[in-house]
Amino acid sequence: MSLDHAASKPHEALAALLRDDMDAVNTLIETRMASEHAPRIPEVTAHLVGAGGKRLRPMLTLAAAKLCGYDGPYHVHLAATVEFIHTATLLHDDVVDESAQRRGRPTANLLWDNKSSVLVGDYLFSRSFQLMTEAGSIDVLRILSNASATIAEGEVLQLTAATDLRTDESVYLQVVRGKTAALFSAATEVGGVIAGASADIVQALFDYGDALGIAFQIADDLLDYQGDTAKTGKNIGDDFRERKLTLPVIKAIAQATDEERAFWVRTIEKGRQEDGDLDQALAFMDKYGTLAATRDDALVWSEKAKSSIAKLPDHEIRDLLAEIADYVVARLS
Repeated sequence: MSLDHAASKPHEALAALLRDDMDAVNTLIETRMASEHAPRIPEVTAHLVGAGGKRLRPMLTLAAAKLCGYDGPYHVHLAATVEFIHTATLLHDDVVDESAQRRGRPTANLLWDNKSSVLVGDYLFSRSFQLMTEAGSIDVLRILSNASATIAEGEVLQLTAATDLRTDESVYLQVVRGKTAALFSAATEVGGVIAGASADIVQALFDYGDALGIAFQIADDLLDYQGDTAKTGKNIGDDFRERKLTLPVIKAIAQATDEERAFWVRTIEKGRQEDGDLDQALAFMDKYGTLAATRDDALVWSEKAKSSIAKLPDHEIRDLLAEIADYVVARLS
């Protein structure tokens, strides 16, 4: 992948291009996450916001709006809304997953407690709805409120599907569309809507966000089994230890012998894991080539993301969006 930009990574080049708008988003986030009556709210949110992260989702909103010729000011409100929704879901996810670490730092639920994480997450959801109304667009409200519901639905579906060996690739895709892709597609779609873009352009932006989100999550699930801990901040096999049925395992179970299936029942469904089980799981994935097959799926979704925006106006931002689609799967090579 060649990058003809000053920054070495496409999301960094996009951030540089959108620097003024991103600064405005960050300022708005700081202002709106303040609370006069509950100082714990800015404490908890500042910890999570301060942990870094690429801010990819709000950047996608700004990029889509700019690509469609919008000159403000409400793209900033919508980008902040997207980030608030994302941050709220992270706070809730860490409680549900009983996580102790995110982006290499202790999670809010570990530093404070579960109650604080859940309630501050609720506060950020409420703030996101306040922000999205300020754009004065019923379409924007529909898109972002639908996305919020879809995210919650995806998380609940994952609760039941994650340890059920009947979970197949279609259910996995439904979970991924809910918990990850819904916010990506809403982020790009509202950028086009606020700019008054045509229906086919808005649809192209939605399709790009949807495919990018799916490629992103499949890549993330694959890196859990073959990533570099120093780069990902995750230990190899965390999903296995947490009994999460992700795509590499689903593909291995679909081809398993009766004896192999008994192994998956014990380790995933019943959660009775022993020393050496992760190595055995990896051996089964290697036997059926499921890591390579999962990588191929991620590449297919990355290509879908790129083809979705081929019809958009010729623009530096369009090229960067295509490079971002490449970048989310480039870490798999």
